Amino acid sequence: MASKKMIFENNSGDSLYGLLELPDIKIKYVAIFAHCFTCSKNSMAAVHISRALAEQGIAVLRFDFTGLGNSSGDFSNTNFSSNVEDLLAAASYLEKQYSAPTILIGHSLGGAAVLAAAQQLTNVKAIVTIGAPATASHVKNLFVDVRQEIQKNNIANVQLGGRSFTIKRQFIDDLENYNSLEHIQKLGKALLIFHSPLDQIVSIDEAARIYTAAKHPKSFVSLDHADHLLSQPEDAHYVATVLSAWVARYVDGLPSNAEHDDLKQQEEKLKEGIVFVKESDKKFAREIYTAHHRLTSDEPVNMGGTDKGPNPYELLLAALGSCTSMTLRLYANHKKLDVQTIEVELRHSRVHAEDCVTCEEQTALVDKITREIKLTGQLTDQQRARMLEIADQCPVHKTLKNQIVIETKSL
Repeated sequence: MASKKMIFENNSGDSLYGLLELPDIKIKYVAIFAHCFTCSKNSMAAVHISRALAEQGIAVLRFDFTGLGNSSGDFSNTNFSSNVEDLLAAASYLEKQYSAPTILIGHSLGGAAVLAAAQQLTNVKAIVTIGAPATASHVKNLFVDVRQEIQKNNIANVQLGGRSFTIKRQFIDDLENYNSLEHIQKLGKALLIFHSPLDQIVSIDEAARIYTAAKHPKSFVSLDHADHLLSQPEDAHYVATVLSAWVARYVDGLPSNAEHDDLKQQEEKLKEGIVFVKESDKKFAREIYTAHHRLTSDEPVNMGGTDKGPNPYELLLAALGSCTSMTLRLYANHKKLDVQTIEVELRHSRVHAEDCVTCEEQTALVDKITREIKLTGQLTDQQRARMLEIADQCPVHKTLKNQIVIETKSL
């Protein structure tokens, strides 16, 4: 198991520090762990659970929120909204540098944060909370003794976990914006809730509120005798084991950059215009990378593959089809034609070249691509005919019709 240091900026320009825990085995999924209030990426729960998940094949980024741990910024100027923004910044950085996270894990207030951020992350398919309150406003209970001082002076020092923190009124006011369960009701993602019935910091009643508000698929797991901080390693390993088994039902497909390649070297390979392909398994599944995107190619099951993505010929047809559609839309917009929709359907086959004068044998086969184009809108017959002529002008069409030279080198 290895740890990679990751440093990224949030929207305010503060540098956030994190560690990406990488498994020794093949990576199944990529996750983000959000730590508890005033904790850090090095809290017992964050460390124990992240490393235990890495043993299960899940890569986990644990990072410090603004003003905490190694991250820059002034904690007194942060609030729950900024925590959510930090989570979104972490997800964006992971997606650009490594792989978009498909799992969000939050401990205590970090759990409330992942619930709030989840709807803005389309790649995330599963949410896990551990000892989390249903809403961020629950944190106000920690400031009961100094609430009057904060109201009067707009600032107060509080003791939390044996450490002193400066809390400003804006922090308390911001919590009021997160006093609703509506975002949980609209979550639209698989949810797993861990909570201990003996939790003295966040009552298990909060887990019940989350569970009741959420729609299926949702699950609840009791942590029995665990404390709020999950200070015992065996509790963390239990969470990791259950989590990894549960999440397999809801998160399919492998993360794109699932090997231990050096990230900087990978960036060099992915300059504009370069396509990089690597094995995803020892059969036919392949991960395909461009400078800003990734996709998977495979063969169907009846051909010995696992059908995780389109086969190479389907990708070839997709290139021609998308280029055709783009070219037609560009022409229609330029000519101000009433084209409502453009649909392109393509098929590939190999046919006998019976009238091929250059073939030595009349049984020779040639590749044939059939392209059918459907245009909707108020078009004359002449305009439709011209659109079909324009389809042949798409760059990929021209490339396929040209003589192609493929030069292969050994790296």
